[in-house]
Amino acid sequence: MAIRSRNDLRNVAIVAHVDHGKTTLVDAMLNQTHSFSEHAHVEERAMDSNELEREKGITILAKNTAISYNGKHAAEHGKGNPVTINVIDTPGHADFGGEVERGLSMVDGVVLLVDASEGPLPQTRFVLRKALEAKLPVILAVNKTDRPDARIQEVVHESQDLLLGLASDLSDDVPDLDLDAILDVPVVYASGKAGRASANEPANGELPDSTDLEPLFDAILTHIPAPTYDDEAPLQAHVTNLDASPFLGRLALLRVFNGTIKKGETVAWVRHDGDVHNVRVTELMITKALDRYPAESAGPGDIVAVAGFADIMIGDTLADPEDIRPLPAIHVDEPAISMTIGTNTSPLVGKVKGHRLTARMVKDRLDRELVGNVSLRVLDIGRPDAWEVQGRGELALAILVEQMRREGFELTVGKPQVVTKRVDGKVHEPYEHLTIDAPEEYLGAITQLLAARKGRMDNMSNHGTGWVRMEFIVPSRGLIGFRTEFLTITRGTGISNGISHGYGEWAGQIVTRSNGSIVADRAGVVTPFAIIALQERMTFFVNPTEEVYEGMVIGENSRADDMDVNITKEKKLTNMRQSTADNFESMTPSRQLTLEECLEFAREDECVEVTPEIVRIRKVILDQQTRGRQTARLKRETLA
Repeated sequence: MAIRSRNDLRNVAIVAHVDHGKTTLVDAMLNQTHSFSEHAHVEERAMDSNELEREKGITILAKNTAISYNGKHAAEHGKGNPVTINVIDTPGHADFGGEVERGLSMVDGVVLLVDASEGPLPQTRFVLRKALEAKLPVILAVNKTDRPDARIQEVVHESQDLLLGLASDLSDDVPDLDLDAILDVPVVYASGKAGRASANEPANGELPDSTDLEPLFDAILTHIPAPTYDDEAPLQAHVTNLDASPFLGRLALLRVFNGTIKKGETVAWVRHDGDVHNVRVTELMITKALDRYPAESAGPGDIVAVAGFADIMIGDTLADPEDIRPLPAIHVDEPAISMTIGTNTSPLVGKVKGHRLTARMVKDRLDRELVGNVSLRVLDIGRPDAWEVQGRGELALAILVEQMRREGFELTVGKPQVVTKRVDGKVHEPYEHLTIDAPEEYLGAITQLLAARKGRMDNMSNHGTGWVRMEFIVPSRGLIGFRTEFLTITRGTGISNGISHGYGEWAGQIVTRSNGSIVADRAGVVTPFAIIALQERMTFFVNPTEEVYEGMVIGENSRADDMDVNITKEKKLTNMRQSTADNFESMTPSRQLTLEECLEFAREDECVEVTPEIVRIRKVILDQQTRGRQTARLKRETLA
């Protein structure tokens, strides 16, 4: 057995918290290495190819790009040849942590990007912990050094403290952790937007002294080890992601760990359940910049796409048929939030031709999502038209529903719930480690808001900039519907970020919404006359001429109880002329809720109707009299 390395290749993941500039930095790396042709039109944040990613400004799916680096440091590290740098751009939100875990399984090191003002945040801790567990070397890149509120030196110290803290936490689980390497993490200072990086620390608010990203490339080539392999070992390749092609069908993205994979050869496909099939590789493709190109073969360390495997799954292994050595499965954290997703059961179902309405279509779509999303689960709840879908967080499930809505599905979506466990006979629920950055004047209001949601303050620091950072341990239940209220009390200035803190004992009852719902008591069309008569006591979610049905939630009450109203009431017309006409100018504009806001607003007895055109909140039981009897019965049981 002889261990060799490929000096012409580096596999690195760029990890960071949301909005710390990962995708913008990758843009600059691609542009400075002339990865695109002269006449190619490339948009900003080229790696965010998904429509939802562009709208929300966040990375949802882990994606890879290959940069051919032939700069001044290539001769030293690549022995005169260009060095291919495979870059994995990972999501920065904890709800998409399954994408991060898959991305880290493909690489030999990470570039940890930290905002020069905000410093390490919860997702920074999450991805860094995963990297240290995998014993991957880390390069610390302090990004956005030209921000006016940058505090570069303090952020470096905070990041180093975080590294040491995580290393001490992991010392028992990962006994052979290299503490010397963690103490001596290389630091690069960068501005991804300006396309500049330096090994020298700039003054706060200033750009790095280098005019390009050469110092970052030098750090990657120096500190990220080249892929190593056993030149006598048979083929071992791990499936880490899936894609699809209209011509080739399902594509398996894999990293080759040992041996060589060739187009047209027969390989052993080892499934996650242990079954082995011999299958021919019909197509093999390598990545250059953002496109894939046909190739004849790929060796150790290469990240390639292969076709010919109809239902291959993430975590499967491709091996030598003569000497099968499967690789370990990819482990992801357990889901914490669940919601019920089923067919649309409202009276307005199927109003638009061409929508996807049947239970079979919904189930097929959820099964397809399971193929590429390892952190998602779909459970049978004993109903033919609805299923329980479990995921990492509220945002991840909302993104799934939004994607289905855009594909033409009509759905009924239940209120998000937490996934509980039973430990020693007691119910345990998931908790979140919540970090909040907000102006000092909102400190009391935020503390009061989280105290009502069973939150416990863990830490607080004031950097003297007028902003304060607070850390809370809160039940995940308490954060359902938190975002809207939090933005309201901080006038839109607060920033909140949460990450899983494990399971703890059930925290008791949490009241997340103090106001009741306004419910339509009959079907019809909304009239301006009815809205003007009622708007002093409530806020509406509907507009005049909009169609409603009995049991549909049309607004928010100013009191705690629900109220059934006739929103279709029309003005009685007579043949007498009146001195005053309807003053429609006094009608308050309605509140237009997004899908995420609807899921936050809904109570336990409510659900969300999702169609490609509109999103509505409705009662689970539409009939007013049946709902009233059930409410009365619940009150009697509570008093008893």
